[in-house]
Amino acid sequence: MSSRSDSGSGEDSLDRLLPPTGAPRRKSTSLNTTEPPLLRTGTRTVYTAGRPPWYDEHGAQSKEAFVIGLCGGSASGKTTVANKIIEALDVPWVVLLSMDSFYKVLSSEEQTLAASNDYNFDHPGAFDFELLVATLRKLKQGRSVKIPVYDFTTHGRQKDWKNVYGASVIIFEGIMSFADKELLQLLDMKIFVDTDSDIRLVRRLRRDITERGRDIEGVIKQYNKFVKPAFEQYIEPTMRLADIVVPRGGGNMVAIDLIVQHVHSQLEEQRELTVRALLASAQQTQPLPQTLSVLESTPQVKGLHTIIRNKETSRDEFIFYSKRLMRLLIEHALTFLPSQPSVVQTPQGYEYEGRSYNGKGITGVSVLRAGETMEPALRAVCKDVRIGKILIQTNIDSGEPELHYLRLPKDISEDHVILMDSTVSTGAAAMMAVRVLLDHEVQEENIALVSLLMAELGVHSVAYAFPKVKIITTAVDKSLDDLLHVIPGIGDFGDRYFGTDGSDSWSDEDHEQPSC
Repeated sequence: MSSRSDSGSGEDSLDRLLPPTGAPRRKSTSLNTTEPPLLRTGTRTVYTAGRPPWYDEHGAQSKEAFVIGLCGGSASGKTTVANKIIEALDVPWVVLLSMDSFYKVLSSEEQTLAASNDYNFDHPGAFDFELLVATLRKLKQGRSVKIPVYDFTTHGRQKDWKNVYGASVIIFEGIMSFADKELLQLLDMKIFVDTDSDIRLVRRLRRDITERGRDIEGVIKQYNKFVKPAFEQYIEPTMRLADIVVPRGGGNMVAIDLIVQHVHSQLEEQRELTVRALLASAQQTQPLPQTLSVLESTPQVKGLHTIIRNKETSRDEFIFYSKRLMRLLIEHALTFLPSQPSVVQTPQGYEYEGRSYNGKGITGVSVLRAGETMEPALRAVCKDVRIGKILIQTNIDSGEPELHYLRLPKDISEDHVILMDSTVSTGAAAMMAVRVLLDHEVQEENIALVSLLMAELGVHSVAYAFPKVKIITTAVDKSLDDLLHVIPGIGDFGDRYFGTDGSDSWSDEDHEQPSC
């Protein structure tokens, strides 16, 4: 559908775009640095590019996200309402998705029209609904997506797209949020922000002149020619599809409180048993999985464990002997990489039948902070290895792991990945790290989880959720205590290695709590 100055014609009638009013509604690589994925309120920080922390026994998200659709005219205050809802919801993981990111790429002819304010950005045909629906569907399922970044100054998409992850709640806002049948089916709650047209015009003038570099004549011309007719033909009629209409936008706290109460009730209905409880009860009596490989307990390995497990060992000795054990572990892990026969000529002119690596690349990914201590051992034995980092920390209130930071090399999908962490207790953080790699299209069979020490529960949890992931460690301890410390264990590896004080707030896989 061409997006020209025909928004006043009846060719693209609303009935053709929308389902009948009574149609049933289905119930349901690095975090971007240029646009911080968080919302700071007066009392806390809400992360807006995270993910729900728990997955079912198959490693999939245990429930779909709750999606709120916000519709309304241009400059009606949709973003303000979204931020007010997020602040009042008090849910730590929220994704904000704007329809503005999904404008179609303009041809050179359309670019010329846009430069002279003669292109209709308020027509349904101006949006890439196919990409939008696919993106929102993946987010609802808890999967990672890449979001285009639209530049309103050049009227084009930027080269680098944003990585965004699914969350407990997704708020999707845009002028055409209700203008597509498939899109409507993904919305669990539909809100229309109704603001006086004069107020919207004043806001649009202020925004387009100060933020988008437009002149006042161009903004008024575009408003009268496209924005106002499009609102009357395509946007205002969709108000009938809304579950809630919010007059006056972000200042209407009565309406926002009503919305928040409804979302809370829906989230409460969706709650399920945590994977921790399910896996703990289901796997306790099972034999250790075949995907587990434990470094042979030679006298040297046993001696190294004796030193680093001893609470009297000094920090210098702990670091030295931990590094020795890490080197042995990494060498052992590399034996599981694919290889192929390789014949070479020796300096004496004879053939030697050996083996060589049979893969595209090798990437090491450390789970911060303690997993980072294993990077030197990997770099020492694997030339030109690429390194990625994941920060997963435990929520103090819920006891569940949450993704806070991610930086992965580009084109990681075809690499064999060595996922490094110092210790694994319940396996929750390790499962999330594996899920992140899978979201980046790394093949499950190409992932090796490498850890100095693991608890049996953690081994079972990872193997049950991801049966193709190789699990490699130097030792497996039998149990956990009430604080989820591995028993007999090694203590807090990060604190002992980095010389930091112990904390009462232990994370699942030995990660410190955030400092801010």
